[in-house]
Amino acid sequence: MQAYYQKDRFELHLSDALTVLAELPENAVDMIFADPPYFLSSGSFTCQNGRRVSVKKGDWDLSNGFKKNFEFHGAWINACKRVLKSNGTIWISGTYHSIYQCGFALQMAGFHVLNDIAWFKPNAAPNLSCRFFTASHETLIWARKDKNSRHVFNYSLLKNGKWPEDQLKKEGLQMRSVWSIPTPKQIEKKFGKHPTQKSSALLRRIVLASTNKGDLVLDPFTGSSTTGLAAYLYGRRFIGIDIEKMYLDLSIKRFEELDRNIKRKRMESQATEVTTV
Repeated sequence: MQAYYQKDRFELHLSDALTVLAELPENAVDMIFADPPYFLSSGSFTCQNGRRVSVKKGDWDLSNGFKKNFEFHGAWINACKRVLKSNGTIWISGTYHSIYQCGFALQMAGFHVLNDIAWFKPNAAPNLSCRFFTASHETLIWARKDKNSRHVFNYSLLKNGKWPEDQLKKEGLQMRSVWSIPTPKQIEKKFGKHPTQKSSALLRRIVLASTNKGDLVLDPFTGSSTTGLAAYLYGRRFIGIDIEKMYLDLSIKRFEELDRNIKRKRMESQATEVTTV
């Protein structure tokens, strides 16, 4: 299996998810984060930076009808289950256009749902038609491969850690299932943006909540690889898959900047230690 890009602990593949997942060994992955197509690209419009824009994100987001869309979700979810360890978990993000199909497919595949998380976006775009409630959240499903296995949940870190981006998290209290996290900051898009890009703060929380250092994290629809950046930053290993070369190239730019910054800070820290001895 030839990687499109590979560095220590960070690997990208230019392919469809099913092809790469079929080549990975069974029971190898500790955690999967998946943000599959929502099949929203139907010719309607939304608001972006105060302007009316088409919601078409790409041909990969075109709907093939309810039945084929559901079959697609079932296929990649079952492929993910094969590569997950027995105590591994999967996170799936989506809106009402996709998340209920994914949830049903998860349960059909034998996963055990642990939580559904409401990701509230305090800076969500307004609704242009003024005929619906403003869509200001996405749903995340967190599920375990094997109901009888003990999954990773870093409870103390979530309860007592610092989460300054979240207006709802109270210091020293349990992390609840509603998270208030803004959409990606402008600096997160400095090399370009993916149309469904996730916030770094969101993936930071997910990675830290459900993995340990050295664990292998996989994203079958990696896009601009926010999942991979969070995994790499916190000492995890990462495999990302995407069918769009332009987004993998964007991922590489983001990763290489992060890697340079990590190495620079390490060198500065080592220099400080030398001067204080």
